[in-house]
Amino acid sequence: MRTVSRTGIITIAIALALFLIGGSCVATYNRLVRLDQAAQAQWAQVENTYQRRADLIPNLVATVKGAAAFERETIIAVTEARSRVGQVAPPRDVTSRPEQFQQYQQAQDQLGGALSRLLVVAEAYPNLTATQAFRDLQAQLEGTENRIAVERMRYNEAAREFNIARASFPTSIVAGLFGGRFTDKQYFAAKAGSEAPPKVMF
Repeated sequence: MRTVSRTGIITIAIALALFLIGGSCVATYNRLVRLDQAAQAQWAQVENTYQRRADLIPNLVATVKGAAAFERETIIAVTEARSRVGQVAPPRDVTSRPEQFQQYQQAQDQLGGALSRLLVVAEAYPNLTATQAFRDLQAQLEGTENRIAVERMRYNEAAREFNIARASFPTSIVAGLFGGRFTDKQYFAAKAGSEAPPKVMF
């Protein structure tokens, strides 16, 4: 009778331990899913702001083309940069693919640089910068660039929170059980020299 009781207690203890471990694994998995979804949602916001910027370019280029003798090379640089962005179609899981993520960031940064140069060159054309259409587009573009910076920062925060959770013990064990389901998120890196204000030469 005593042996049966001991066996029963051991069985209950094992069952309870398995239940607790299973519950902990489920809770950890669900937490990883929530953090992953939060990072993906923030990534979607980054893509939305990039798309908004891309949508402004045709009107901006058309407005600038109206200025007599406006530097053709500057306009070409912007349209080509926009075209390159369109060619770099990121996969759905781009945030977990270092090479594709870097290519996408590089294409977007090149477009941002080309647009900045266009606005600097435009300052040499008072007749252009005095038009309401140009001023409106410039304000929209500057606002969009600010939103891009904010959304990229928020994405980095969401990615960092996910990566920290994924690397922590025992979460890393649970993440490892699901193979490629939970992989590290990539971060937006600041461009070299972005900590210093740009030098504009006239």
